[in-house]
Amino acid sequence: MLEQSYYEKTDEIIELHGAKASSLIPVMQDVQAEYRYLPGELLSYIADKLGIPLAKAYSVATFYENFSFDPKGKYVIKVCDGTACHVRKSVPVREALEKHLGLGKGKQTTDDMMFTIEIVSCLGACGLAPVMTINDNVHPKMNPEKAVEVIDELKKAEEESADEVAVETEGGCE
Repeated sequence: MLEQSYYEKTDEIIELHGAKASSLIPVMQDVQAEYRYLPGELLSYIADKLGIPLAKAYSVATFYENFSFDPKGKYVIKVCDGTACHVRKSVPVREALEKHLGLGKGKQTTDDMMFTIEIVSCLGACGLAPVMTINDNVHPKMNPEKAVEVIDELKKAEEESADEVAVETEGGCE
């Protein structure tokens, strides 16, 4: 059961695009951008609000590879395995990331919901192969060591950010 705030935010998104069938894809895109996935309960809610059958909304959501019903981490790492990237050794990059994050064998997202790894057919950056993106930021000419370094930098930045928040909240009343 989703919190009421999910429905309220979805109502705002629907209002932005208009409650009509032609708004289905933009509404789903914005909902997914907000929550990093498309909750099934919200898909039903969206279909109802737009006046379309749930089966149609579901068929659109499952047709486009971009939509996901599975929650994703704060950082979505896409590792290209297209021909150019594969030939230039993208598989060891993916394997190093999976090992470093404790993922693989059907598990794509870390338990703390920080990282999700996806393997994609092409990122359209063949000249930069092997390439990966993290939340659409391109990281070119990767190797296993560089990929792990990028993840460690993100982890460090997250820890520092958490420390700053902790210091700010501790500085209150005495």
